[in-house]
Amino acid sequence: MTEVTVRDAEPGDVAQIVQFVRDLALFEKEPESARGSEADFRAALFPTEGAPTAYALIGEIDGAPAGMALWYLTFSTWEGRPGIHLEDLYVDPAARGSGLGGALLRRLAAICMERDYRRLEWSVLRWNTPAIDFYDALGATPQDDWLGYRLDGDALTRVGHQRPRGD
Repeated sequence: MTEVTVRDAEPGDVAQIVQFVRDLALFEKEPESARGSEADFRAALFPTEGAPTAYALIGEIDGAPAGMALWYLTFSTWEGRPGIHLEDLYVDPAARGSGLGGALLRRLAAICMERDYRRLEWSVLRWNTPAIDFYDALGATPQDDWLGYRLDGDALTRVGHQRPRGD
């Protein structure tokens, strides 16, 4: 019988987390986009000063890392309370169907309940129908009313250097 466990990430997990992120980027057909280094992840998850800017859970099958959930806090002005944004949920292909993905999401939901966070949110690529089916089966609700935007690269630099116009 397979034993599925979920635990908080520890500093010794950083290399594995980076590998999971790279594996996810490859699955999402953007391997060149996963540029974060172990030092970047260590600073975000386990800073020497101040609070972390991200958190991670490690999912294990029979004691071996087989997946992760990487998340950070959000804040809802409507709720007046924090929430969790799940940035990455990854389960190794060999462990899919083991219940590990559900265990990771259940742990995140439990964290929300324990801390009185009001939302657990994430995004999924429209073409990732196995993940969409999984989320639908959990009872998650797609948020089709909102359109996500991003500034990065040259556009971020350009906007960041613009002078305020007094809008």
